Amino acid sequence: MSRTVPAALLLALLASPAMAEEFSFDPAEIEPPALEWGGYAEVKWEHSDLNQRGALRDLLFYQGPRSTLDRLGTALQLDGRYTRDLAALKWVARATAAQDELAWSDTADLYEGYLSLKPAPDFVVDLGKKTFKWGKGYAWNPVGFIDRPKDPNDPEEALEGFIGAGFDAIRSFAGSPLQTVALTAVALPVWQGVNEDFGARDNVNLAAKLYFLFYDTDIDLIASTGNSRSSRFGVDFSRNLAANLEIHGEIAHTPHQSMQMLDASSMMATQMVSDTSWLLGLRHLSERDLTTIVEIYHNDDGYTEAEQARFFDLVADGMAQYESTGATTLLSRAANASQLYSRPQTGRNYLYARLSQKDPLDILYLNPGLTLIANLDDQSWSLAPEMVYTGFTNWELRLRLNVVGGDANSEYDEKRNSNTLEARLRSFF
Repeated sequence: MSRTVPAALLLALLASPAMAEEFSFDPAEIEPPALEWGGYAEVKWEHSDLNQRGALRDLLFYQGPRSTLDRLGTALQLDGRYTRDLAALKWVARATAAQDELAWSDTADLYEGYLSLKPAPDFVVDLGKKTFKWGKGYAWNPVGFIDRPKDPNDPEEALEGFIGAGFDAIRSFAGSPLQTVALTAVALPVWQGVNEDFGARDNVNLAAKLYFLFYDTDIDLIASTGNSRSSRFGVDFSRNLAANLEIHGEIAHTPHQSMQMLDASSMMATQMVSDTSWLLGLRHLSERDLTTIVEIYHNDDGYTEAEQARFFDLVADGMAQYESTGATTLLSRAANASQLYSRPQTGRNYLYARLSQKDPLDILYLNPGLTLIANLDDQSWSLAPEMVYTGFTNWELRLRLNVVGGDANSEYDEKRNSNTLEARLRSFF
């Protein structure tokens, strides 16, 4: 009886007009607003010591040799979404401006801008410019057939997408080892002014990804075909081996693909090749909040040591020709080839390792990190220690030093910069 009376009294109080008004609940109060937006503004200063023995430094500055280069840049990124009923408009826009001791540069790009329609809970249609983010790798994605490549030094930065149309269809199964199946299909046109950097013009390309959640393992089967790029196929997976340990991998195969390289006479030649690239990685979070990411990457689209050395030798021969005769024939040939040979990670086999520590020694808001990228064939490397401080609301300060090294005629020893010091300040809104 002693329990019944207070319960009845409580129910009576809740039923009274005063209490009903006080505890009234309006679902609209917690619904997300129709318009959501944010982004950041950035200022970045870079000081680079130029590599006095680097082929890429010689190629760029043979007419006016210099030892350092300073650069000041700004960036503004805006992202958001507007939702109404079953439709959502999503966007990411980015503008940059930079001045170094040689030139001024600026860009303004719409990275993403697409309409997302959801006529049913398990079906979505996307129309417009979108980044798809296919693949499980952190630094590289061999199966990212319709995405632009990441920068392994900043793999979480936004990437510009491609214009297309696609859909996602999802089906879940309760109580089954096969928990979820999802199909994503995309059509990418390449026309004048539309996706021209994707490949050959006047074509419509198709790509599809079939996703399975099977025995708690994420699996994707991926294919892309069309006349703008060669057809290719891939598989990726991700699985938690423990609460704090994840393993992931990707493999991609292109049966027929053209590849350009310097031949024995230092002239550009085209070969038809069959490529298979793959990645295998681990991600671990320790009890002390130390995150470790390690990945091994085999890039069949890259060049062997001998093929890379052929380019470095061409630059050296061009410098010798220029210094003795003033002619730039060989340097011009090397400059044309550098569009391929100066890309990031032009070799075959790489190791990526990143360590990041949250609040070391209980120093709040300070997050140091260390990133290593090593060419496993020629043993050259890039090492980047950094400090990130977020102690002020909506502000982030990052200090980073990037140092490269290796033997002569190795990939990183021939880079333009021997080291780069960067200070970046971002304000988020």
